[in-house]
Amino acid sequence: MESLGGPGAGLAIALENLFPPLPSEVILPLAGFTASRGDMTLAEAIFWTTLGSLVGAVALYLIGAALGRDRVRAIAAKLPLVKLADVDRTEAWFQRHGRKAVFFGRMIPIFRSLISIPAGISGMSMPAFLLYTTLGSLIWNSALVIAGYYLGESWDVVEAYVGVLSKVVIAAVAVAVVWWVIARLRSPRGRHESR
Repeated sequence: MESLGGPGAGLAIALENLFPPLPSEVILPLAGFTASRGDMTLAEAIFWTTLGSLVGAVALYLIGAALGRDRVRAIAAKLPLVKLADVDRTEAWFQRHGRKAVFFGRMIPIFRSLISIPAGISGMSMPAFLLYTTLGSLIWNSALVIAGYYLGESWDVVEAYVGVLSKVVIAAVAVAVVWWVIARLRSPRGRHESR
């Protein structure tokens, strides 16, 4: 960010979208801190990080679109414990709530990146995807960039608080997966497949 300014912040966030282990809760406040030092303006930091979010999200959307519904169904049919009915229910849910999922998903750690893939698989229209991704990313990015801007040298405090949210999301997903696997293994079909 010091050498590339705003485009460097955008590149860092684009990579964060493609590789979720890179934490936005570190990159965005750091962009705000960099702006507070005068290496870029606050508006530039928000603009470039939002553009970077959009570029990374579109790349994942295109991967989902290339994968496609039929391939996902074929893969799911071969997975143990997965029923095609689950895939159909998930697809139906995304058809009903996809816009909200993309918008709010952009503000939830981990899901920020992953939500783009089902949007591509489901064939969500690109204009709608771009709109809701931009709006959700703009809110999330602005909040963390502004926090880093005003915290200055203490910009890393943001990571501590947002890191807790990330850990809560990871724990909730882990519990849901464990519950789902246990429920499947207890079903007659699940017991048969596990053998």
